[in-house]
Amino acid sequence: MTNSNARFIHVTALVLGALPLWVSRHLPMVDLPQHLYLISVLHRLDDPSTLYPQLFEARHALTPYLGYYYLVSALNWLLPLDLANRVFLTAYVVGLPLSLGFLLRSLGRPTWPSLLALPFAYGDSFGWGFINYCAALPLTLLCCGFFVRALEDAPRRRRWAAWLAGCLVAVLLFHVQAFGFLAFGLPWLLVTTAVPEDATARGLVARLKPRVPALLGVVPGVALFLGWVVLRFGEPPDIQPGAPWKAWGPTFSPQNLGWKSFAQNRAELFDVLANTLRDGSDRWAMYAVGAVALAGWVAGLVRPEAGSSRGWVTRSRLLGLGGLALALYFLLPFDIRGYVYYLNTRYAHLAAALLVATAPATVASWRVPLRWAAGACALVLAVTLGRGFRAFSREVAEWEGLVSATASKPRVMGLVYDPGSRVVRFPVFIHSAAVLARERGGVPNFTFASTPHSPLKYRGEVPPTFPSEWRPQDVDWDRQGAWYDTFVVRGAHPSQVFGARLQSEFAIVGQSGRSWLVRRR
Repeated sequence: MTNSNARFIHVTALVLGALPLWVSRHLPMVDLPQHLYLISVLHRLDDPSTLYPQLFEARHALTPYLGYYYLVSALNWLLPLDLANRVFLTAYVVGLPLSLGFLLRSLGRPTWPSLLALPFAYGDSFGWGFINYCAALPLTLLCCGFFVRALEDAPRRRRWAAWLAGCLVAVLLFHVQAFGFLAFGLPWLLVTTAVPEDATARGLVARLKPRVPALLGVVPGVALFLGWVVLRFGEPPDIQPGAPWKAWGPTFSPQNLGWKSFAQNRAELFDVLANTLRDGSDRWAMYAVGAVALAGWVAGLVRPEAGSSRGWVTRSRLLGLGGLALALYFLLPFDIRGYVYYLNTRYAHLAAALLVATAPATVASWRVPLRWAAGACALVLAVTLGRGFRAFSREVAEWEGLVSATASKPRVMGLVYDPGSRVVRFPVFIHSAAVLARERGGVPNFTFASTPHSPLKYRGEVPPTFPSEWRPQDVDWDRQGAWYDTFVVRGAHPSQVFGARLQSEFAIVGQSGRSWLVRRR
């Protein structure tokens, strides 16, 4: 196969992989309305036509979540917010196989399996809207590639070490869990990667010297991480046993760690990888990728590429990285309450992307059909997810109907008794209040500004609301509900929620789909 044909397959597959992001008006991501709301506030913090200047101010502190918010806010100067966000998500989806291809080339492996990572850009973390973590994954793979090249590429070690330093800092600024993987992945690469000087080196110092640039490349990121740890964990924990989103005990105490059993993690592994659509059609791309990866392994064992002199330890580096990610999935807790949630499940996508790319090199003639097959998997992904996303977008049109009935600068309380969708499996309507508040320059009853990883914080006290956005039945109308002038109700008729108050204090001003808009008289 010529280089031009190989490039054509790669470019076509990447376009198909990102296509689901562009065929629908709305994306099925649970936390996306909250993210877009924070970015809107960040971008318009001094806009007097909104409530933002009254309620929010910038949080001038280092947090491992700044990358996504500030990059999309910067793009928002050139593009509308929704479009800027889609451009960012496209860079993430395309960046996952591209960065994996860079790592594969750095490890001296065939690069065609990098296309098999495309389906794993979606799945559980994408559906929940963990955009900060997702965006850190391509950077994580780049770090591994830079680290290997800083070891093996003697003439350009300093250049690769500089790239490593910048990339590792970027990983931390997106999400600490990806940085946590590198705490295991980079040492694994260090001990399994030989350098050219090893053939003639005598003594520990002679062996260590060529590895110094790579080790120095991790220093800025590690120093920044340690500084964040001191700031974050130096604060006294807000311990409230049993309360949602609060620590239930000291950080790593048994009562503060929520675990899933090994059997449960094993049973949920493939669900985590492809669990977006209720009809299960998004799994077809995962099945296709698995079949092609298996075919690649068979081809590499039956007709291995001739002339490779690398030892088994060197050849096992990628497999080891995938095994480390898989071990984190099985061994870590599900929650560290008050700090990190959905901890172990996020590593499933990274493990899958690394493991499907481990096919050994086969003869060049056999790579042609494998590359075409990998490209065909992207087509399956585009068709199934694209169709599902479009169906979801039609369902979410009810948001648009309520926006037109919402007044300017609203204080919106979300009373979402049914956050579910008929199309996707995730509770994508849970943050409906943030959609209305962003469109009209108001504030919802819950925002991520109340969390320490946000780039924003409230100027004064957090607006009163019920303890968890998942439990609207716990609202105290006299103390919490009195602060709000607008209410979005989903999953129950307003008469069931407000009772006699609906006639005396509140009025229905809009209804769309399964949602109602209620305003205080």
